[in-house]
Amino acid sequence: MASTVPLPTQSARPASAEVVIQAAGLTKIFKDFWGRPKARAVDNVDFEVRRGEVFGLLGPNGSGKSTTIKMLLGLLYPTKGQISVFGASPRDVKTKARIGYLPEESYLYKYLNPGETLDFFGNLFSLESGDRRQRIEELIEMVGLNQARTRTVGEFSKGMQRRIGLAQALINDPDLVILDEPTAGLDPIGCREIKDLIRALARRGKTVILSSHLLADVEDVCDRVVIYYGGKIQAQGTLKELLAAPDEVRITSPVLSRETTEKVLAVLRNEVGDRVRLENPTQNLENYFLGVVERARAQAQTSGATSGNQVAAFIRGSAETDSRRDEGLLDRLSRPTAATPAAAPVTTAPAAPAVDTSKLAALTRTEPAPAAPEPAVSTAPAAEAPKPVDLSKANEKLSGLLGGKKPQP
Repeated sequence: MASTVPLPTQSARPASAEVVIQAAGLTKIFKDFWGRPKARAVDNVDFEVRRGEVFGLLGPNGSGKSTTIKMLLGLLYPTKGQISVFGASPRDVKTKARIGYLPEESYLYKYLNPGETLDFFGNLFSLESGDRRQRIEELIEMVGLNQARTRTVGEFSKGMQRRIGLAQALINDPDLVILDEPTAGLDPIGCREIKDLIRALARRGKTVILSSHLLADVEDVCDRVVIYYGGKIQAQGTLKELLAAPDEVRITSPVLSRETTEKVLAVLRNEVGDRVRLENPTQNLENYFLGVVERARAQAQTSGATSGNQVAAFIRGSAETDSRRDEGLLDRLSRPTAATPAAAPVTTAPAAPAVDTSKLAALTRTEPAPAAPEPAVSTAPAAEAPKPVDLSKANEKLSGLLGGKKPQP
């Protein structure tokens, strides 16, 4: 159940001195077939990420975020500069074993169910069977797919695929978790659960790299961010440093009487003029939404979606009912066809062409004695018996045309 308590401020958790990721002069240039520079995706980037931090990669599409992530994973090699993860190359196998990655699109085997999917990825990390089974059960329960464990991933919605994708990114208990658009396709309650999980990972000392276009999510969970544009970092720092407005001050107090409020406004306006505004503070829309859902859930039930549950039962039941209805309809259509008396002669009729010409001639020389059960076979030769008479008449006509000469056989 999602909590409506506001997320703690980022400054509440001290940063560790241990550097997990360090990039210096990081540059990636893509070239064309002839080796000519085509695009400078990342241009001379410097940053570092410490242990226990939630670090945000921000920027518009094509600004270099995905290229940076691929270099962090060792999938791309920098053109210039250096990048290290846990003090080693990202391409080192031992380094990769400490990383969990959730891509923007979940590339999963659609014919496997959640347990089989996690078992496959657990085997890639050579986890022992006992630990693997325990982690699978805990992760499926954590991401809310306990009731959908028998369904294949190909049947999942995008939000459910993101949930199982997050579980596979955590199967190896990684020290570095890289999340690319983790809340895409999730409902607000699912988004809040993902953000709570990110904060829990950071409290355990895990390092989280978050790339997202949902700036509200980044603001809720990230300690520091970098903002890319054109392959370069245009701004970086803590959210408190970047979002602070140094030329304004906000004063918050309980509700005052009208007389007291007018006195306070008079003093402030005498000091700074008419730039003073009086307004009620507002809360986050997400917190308000979750609060409404919490209060409604305590008072009534809903037939809509709830967090961590399977698709509505009546939808799955309707598919099974339609299947049984179709089977009954096919049975009803097939039964009259099998019970029709005229169907038996139709199936034996193709046997007539199997009689060759020698048998046909023998039938013409002897008395026809067709068997009673096979009227169709006995009547077929009788229809072709006049053929020799027709041939003799044709010979007589042909001899007349030739002047009395008989044609050669």
